Amino acid sequence: MPLVEGVRERTVETNGVQLAILDAGDPDAPLIVLAHGFPELAYSWRHQIPALVSAGYRVVAPDQRGYGRSSRPEPIDDYDIIHLTGDLVGLLDALDRETAVFVGHDWGSMVVWHMGLLAPERVEAVVGMSVPYMPRPPLPPTELMRNMAGDGFFYILYFQEPGVADANLGADPAKTLRRMFAGLPSSSLADGLGEALADMAAADGRGFVERLPEPAELPGWLSQAELDHYVEEYTRTGFTGGINWYRNFDRNWRLTEQLTDAHVGVPSLFVAGAADPVLIMSPPSIGEPWLDDHRGSVIIDGAGHWVQQEVPDQVNEALLGFLGSLDNRRAQQ
Repeated sequence: MPLVEGVRERTVETNGVQLAILDAGDPDAPLIVLAHGFPELAYSWRHQIPALVSAGYRVVAPDQRGYGRSSRPEPIDDYDIIHLTGDLVGLLDALDRETAVFVGHDWGSMVVWHMGLLAPERVEAVVGMSVPYMPRPPLPPTELMRNMAGDGFFYILYFQEPGVADANLGADPAKTLRRMFAGLPSSSLADGLGEALADMAAADGRGFVERLPEPAELPGWLSQAELDHYVEEYTRTGFTGGINWYRNFDRNWRLTEQLTDAHVGVPSLFVAGAADPVLIMSPPSIGEPWLDDHRGSVIIDGAGHWVQQEVPDQVNEALLGFLGSLDNRRAQQ
């Protein structure tokens, strides 16, 4: 499924794994690395790649470790934040580039924020989407989640037990992906989203997929052909690789004690949909004091969690404005 004229689909060796990448644009142009989230693929950036290439950038989007055509290691520990950021550092090495602007969505956002902390010398700037920067908490994350959820259901805690969520999500990939992408309202918090979220938290023994509403039809931003592409890939791979990222929340916390009170010093931007449930749990304002060169938080009305797919024109406008400010800075140096 071609994304843009001249896109190069290939595999690179990095950090002990193989990453399938989409590589587009002038190989010598400023580099943008796009890091997807769960349950996504490099394909999730299909609307951003052409716009960024047209603006004069080289764009590389990997299927990250555990996803798509990339390696899916068996050990759960192989999906901790050290491995995930190491993959992106190794990707730069494989491309023979010193630095890049890193853009992430969902889990990819958490990875690129950590790139700004763990490998700042390789990061020109960072853009997080849907998941804002959050400073390292005082307690292991799952302990905080259990305190928050009480007796209720919380999907990240449900994902912790190996095999359980894997079977639930993998039983019918088409249903899982259809409901995850299109089940929750994205127009406003008042448009049924609050009720849907309350139902998802009910302590009634249901699995994850059963809690997601079944959409009456696909939204305008997601065609059947686009959904089919995701379904085909996840039918082949299952969901375990991506779920394993969630099983490292506490391990990541233990591995990053040195990041307590650490700041992201590179230029940063945050982009999210106004109806994204993540913003309820993690308001962007909490982490902004730890971003030393933050260029703003762009919250887009009429969009939910899948912001770069739902409202690509607004997301591309925000990205290109941010990148333009970096280009201006380069010109002044």
